[in-house]
Amino acid sequence: MTQIEVSLSDQTESEMQRLVEQGEFINRDQAVEKLLSRGLSAYQTTEEDAATEMDESMFDQMTDEQQDPALQDEGTDDDYTF
Repeated sequence: MTQIEVSLSDQTESEMQRLVEQGEFINRDQAVEKLLSRGLSAYQTTEEDAATEMDESMFDQMTDEQQDPALQDEGTDDDYTF
């Protein structure tokens, strides 16, 4: 296993220590390893993920632009309203 030296802010170190004390991690080394792994996996995307995000974005845009026909004012002088 590769070992590296990392400088952390006091706030980051105290948050990690809090997680260890709460039992989320066995020790500080495990906390650093798990949190870095989770952070790195959040940045890993594939072309398929990017395509899915684009498809979802296009769907959201299409549905946001749609209007309910019942809310449209057609300019008719019908006496019936609902």
